[in-house]
Amino acid sequence: MTPVIVDHNGVPLALGRTTRLASDDQRIALTIRDTCCVMCGRPAQWCQAHHVRFWEHGGRTDLNNLALVCGECHRLVHHGDWQLLMGDDGHPYAIPPQSIDPTGQPIPSYHRRKRRAA
Repeated sequence: MTPVIVDHNGVPLALGRTTRLASDDQRIALTIRDTCCVMCGRPAQWCQAHHVRFWEHGGRTDLNNLALVCGECHRLVHHGDWQLLMGDDGHPYAIPPQSIDPTGQPIPSYHRRKRRAA
């Protein structure tokens, strides 16, 4: 048996390691939380659900381990030294490579940066 965490409507938000791909309901929840690519702001419909802790390294298909990233940013995370992490606030942050920011300061997700700047 594998536990599955659901919201108050019975919608699965945490699938653990039972499946690699995000469910349609998780995708809806991600779109509400992240709005767009967390790194560059491309529309949610252009994005993929990315495992913050990679699936290959034991990452779970849970809302608190998924972030919306477009194809280009997905490649940067997997092959370009960018990293994603989930903050204590339950939102994803991007960490640029040292060549861009030697301090490795986490950057809030795109829509949260834009909202803060307004």
